[in-house]
Amino acid sequence: MEIKTFNELTTKELYEILRLRAEIFVVEQNCVYQDLDGIDYNSVHIFYEDNGRVLAYLRFYPLDENTVSLGRVVTLYHKSGFGGKILKIGLDEIKKRFNPQTVVIHAQCQAKGFYEKFGFKETSDVFLEDEIEHIEMKLYL
Repeated sequence: MEIKTFNELTTKELYEILRLRAEIFVVEQNCVYQDLDGIDYNSVHIFYEDNGRVLAYLRFYPLDENTVSLGRVVTLYHKSGFGGKILKIGLDEIKKRFNPQTVVIHAQCQAKGFYEKFGFKETSDVFLEDEIEHIEMKLYL
């Protein structure tokens, strides 16, 4: 696992991260949306790379002094265990870097059970984000 700020990423790492995000969130999920949202600049990026290919990824960034936003949690191989491993490392790193009271995520509804295993609680009604049903979930630390 690699843990880097935006400025620490190599060009190749950034390319592979964006490649994975596009492959899953745009192509596989057939969802056209603006992935390059400017948030990457202020995020911490965690990713697992094997033979030059990023296989799992997430990013997080502080919203305020008490809350960290977690997002873009993705794995190339579903049901591989990479998602759980990278999320655990991400949550540990969030606590270490920011020690927030709350971690918030806009989770796709289909992933609700996955996040609940880590202690996240549903905190909103279903809403559409990029034409996909999402819910806000929070982890209270």
